[in-house]
Amino acid sequence: MQYEAPETTKAAVGLLAKAKGSAYVLAGGSDLLVRMKGGFVEPDLVVDIKRIKPMREIKKTASGFTIGAAVSCAEMNENKALIKAWPGVVEAAGLIGSKQVQSRCTVTGNLCNSSPAADSVPALVAAGAKAVIQGPRGKRKVAVEDIPVGPGRNSLKKGELIEAIELPARKGKSGDAYLRFIPRTEMDIAVVSAGVSLTLGDKGVIKDARVALGAVAPTVRLVKEAAKAIIGTKLDEAALEKLGKAASAACSPIDDKRGTIEFRTKVAAVLAKRAAQIAYKRAGGK
Repeated sequence: MQYEAPETTKAAVGLLAKAKGSAYVLAGGSDLLVRMKGGFVEPDLVVDIKRIKPMREIKKTASGFTIGAAVSCAEMNENKALIKAWPGVVEAAGLIGSKQVQSRCTVTGNLCNSSPAADSVPALVAAGAKAVIQGPRGKRKVAVEDIPVGPGRNSLKKGELIEAIELPARKGKSGDAYLRFIPRTEMDIAVVSAGVSLTLGDKGVIKDARVALGAVAPTVRLVKEAAKAIIGTKLDEAALEKLGKAASAACSPIDDKRGTIEFRTKVAAVLAKRAAQIAYKRAGGK
């Protein structure tokens, strides 16, 4: 196995593009190293991106936040400006594994690993986050929900890597939230999860919203009908009921030892409604 630790994105892309055989990007390694030790993957090349300075930074700009691909979830939980703007995204990042894991793991790695139950992904999708991709043909930006294409599979092409995640600037009265159901109290995989982000207009009426569900389909699902159910409302009981029905209707889960299809479908509605209520309060709704 060849191990490389380039100091620029261009060098990293060059290594990945020229790689013969299987090539993997190492950020925190909380997924990759486990898979290697378990014998699930045997990389011919590992490209460590932690020495690429821009990928270790969180930047606040007029257009929002840029979170470098090698920024750990623990570092996100220490950034006060990010917590204030996107509390739901930061909370989701803080639920990945243990405290020790959070000092290594990254939301970009969580995204690229493409687990339907990934904690940070529903929150990022609800936030309208973009993945900044660098490759042999230059830079492109893709909606986060378009990165996973199936369990363990993503849409990145040969030679490409995600260098950062972009979160948009908050508009007026806005809030977001992420909730999950797990059998244990901590350090478990989501059986169902939900992320909601919304913005209020005059008199507490919701004028914009995004709702995302995790662990109920092969990939995290952006549920536009659920968002439509609450836009134009003050999140009253009728709106919440429509939101729940839309969330359940969007589910196509599997039966496994952690939960049945019926259970996941029901809990998706419950979590979507609760997350929406939290996001609404954070936005200043009453």
